[in-house]
Amino acid sequence: MTEQSRTGAAPEGPRLLRARRALRALGIVLVCALLAAGLIRAVGVQSFGIPSASMEPTLPVGGTVTVWRPDALADSVDRGDVVVFDGRGSFIASAPPSGAEQLGSWFGVGPRDVYYVKRILAVGGDTLECCDAEGRLLLNGEPLEEPYVPHGMRASDTDFAIEVPAGRVWMMGDNRADSTDSRALLGGPGGGMIPVDRILGTVIGHGSAVDSVIG
Repeated sequence: MTEQSRTGAAPEGPRLLRARRALRALGIVLVCALLAAGLIRAVGVQSFGIPSASMEPTLPVGGTVTVWRPDALADSVDRGDVVVFDGRGSFIASAPPSGAEQLGSWFGVGPRDVYYVKRILAVGGDTLECCDAEGRLLLNGEPLEEPYVPHGMRASDTDFAIEVPAGRVWMMGDNRADSTDSRALLGGPGGGMIPVDRILGTVIGHGSAVDSVIG
């Protein structure tokens, strides 16, 4: 009795076997490509669109920024860095992101409208005060020169004097007259200081392709 007689079906031909192997190989390639793309986003670079004028003239409305993740992962962000961070629990009136939500944001999974871009002006241990007689911020008692602020603009229309605790940073937009930043959170939990673990990375460039949206 032949094989076909016992099973009721003809054995697979070489052409069908090759097609199935090719499909399996293609599937493996696609999965590997998706994993690689996610890994690049998680530990490499991400891009975000800019819908607001809070960082003008440094970052124009409608552009995008490229964010370098390793700085945040290595906890090496510093004063003067422009960073993208998760605003949940601070700029957004909601619970702070859970561990799973933070992990998802690294891979580009989750809501797209919870990210903000601002400049770090003070880190843990710093004092920051507004303002001296010339309208400049005082960082650790010394006038802070800010060439990125639009010419003739006062450093802040809101007076404040803060000391940043360890593990947090104080952020402001370069366009001080049109930026919702740490000044708006002075009366809230944390007093305007953002936990450093909410930072996704530092801005290393800007362009025109849109990914996630930030304020």
